Amino acid sequence: KRMRNLKHFKSHEFKCCGQNCSVANAFEKMNGELLERLDNAREIAKIPFKVNSSYRCEAKNKEVGGAMSSAHLTGEAVDISCNGSINRAIILGALIKAGFTRIGIAKTFVHADVSETLPQNVVWLY
Repeated sequence: KRMRNLKHFKSHEFKCCGQNCSVANAFEKMNGELLERLDNAREIAKIPFKVNSSYRCEAKNKEVGGAMSSAHLTGEAVDISCNGSINRAIILGALIKAGFTRIGIAKTFVHADVSETLPQNVVWLY
């Protein structure tokens, strides 16, 4: 199931690794359920979400130190940039309200994914 008409995001916001990547359109590899929940979370949060990581090819995933079983490899994950505890709390609350059950919290981003093969109902720190 893929959702293409997002209210708060454009397809170009979902990139793998820039110009030199063999993945021309990472948006096409994104999971529809993830996109739907992400758009909904953005609506709930009422603040911009900057996606700084979405689908990743294996080379990019290795380069950034991603887990071998990372949901980014299947287009089931995004990292949303955040600057400060207030925005982090707003993003976190919105992701939970939108139905995300796999969330990672880092100093500069919040990870959200919809993988069904990885542990559920978890929040972790980087």
